[in-house]
Amino acid sequence: MAGMDAMMAALRGREASLRTLGYRVLFELTDSGEAILLDAAGGKAELREAAAGEEADCVLRLSSENLGKLVAGKLSPMLAFATGKLRVEGSKGVAMKLATLLDEE
Repeated sequence: MAGMDAMMAALRGREASLRTLGYRVLFELTDSGEAILLDAAGGKAELREAAAGEEADCVLRLSSENLGKLVAGKLSPMLAFATGKLRVEGSKGVAMKLATLLDEE
């Protein structure tokens, strides 16, 4: 299991493409109980540890291992969703746009 700092660093490595998302996405890590907020609503990708009850357009629930694989391009977002490794709550359209951005590089 990768730590929160490693997950944040991996996401920051994709910041150039993530800033075009235009929405707030909450990554809830099911294995650690921690959460990361990606706030790309203002034209830049701000990443930080999420506070309890934080609002987002889309919530993605997955393990830190699977988040690491998604960000590294080793796990397709669509495959993760289809196999139950990723659960989506909120806007499915935002999740689809994020999936496209993660598949770009």
